[in-house]
Amino acid sequence: MTEKALADQECEACTSDDEPLAGEELTSLYEQIDADVWDVVDGHHLEGSYEFEDFRDALEFTYEIGELAEAEWHHPDIHLAWGEVVVEMWTHKIDGLHHADFVMAARMDRIHEDYAPGA
Repeated sequence: MTEKALADQECEACTSDDEPLAGEELTSLYEQIDADVWDVVDGHHLEGSYEFEDFRDALEFTYEIGELAEAEWHHPDIHLAWGEVVVEMWTHKIDGLHHADFVMAARMDRIHEDYAPGA
């Protein structure tokens, strides 16, 4: 059986008993998101920077990831600027990274495919 792409996996909420991701598990998930967009910062959170041809596309992308966040009840910090959207994400309940953060990042990468400059 083939494993689902990260963006197609469930965005399951964590419990306070979960530990933040580290080591091989964190590395394995990071390898499944766009490394040109995302960085793991201090092993604590993801920071991504998406580029756009104009403000309108950046705004529409921001709206789409906002709708995704509401649907999954997993809310990133979002900074909108002309031609760029910066996203910062971690799971506050465990003060670190969880599988759900990487699922959300992969879904954002998929959404961005329609907005990427030259798309």
